[in-house]
Amino acid sequence: MSNQIFIELYVDEDVSVLVAELLRARGFVVTTTLDAGKLGCTDREQLEYAINNQLALLTHNRADFERLAQEYFSSEMMHYGIIIAVRRPAGEITRKLLPILNSRTPDEIQNQLLYI
Repeated sequence: MSNQIFIELYVDEDVSVLVAELLRARGFVVTTTLDAGKLGCTDREQLEYAINNQLALLTHNRADFERLAQEYFSSEMMHYGIIIAVRRPAGEITRKLLPILNSRTPDEIQNQLLYI
């Protein structure tokens, strides 16, 4: 179990950095692939980084991350949540994320695959 109250996010390189900036402005901890030095890494490497740092992952890459989530589920391996966002303007993605970030704890999103 985590001691964290709020979900911390890892935003993959497909998602606008503006989403991270808008969330940080609201007090959330957000790491981008650029921050992590992970530009160009595979989806599996991105998920492993998120897991190693206890971060939920935000992506637009539905097909690959659904497959990875299924692999993790089948292998009984855990992750800290995967949120798949439809491509929209940064402000709209942020608005759709806020109810999740404001109402769930890291423990509640663990091993979950969410769609916004």
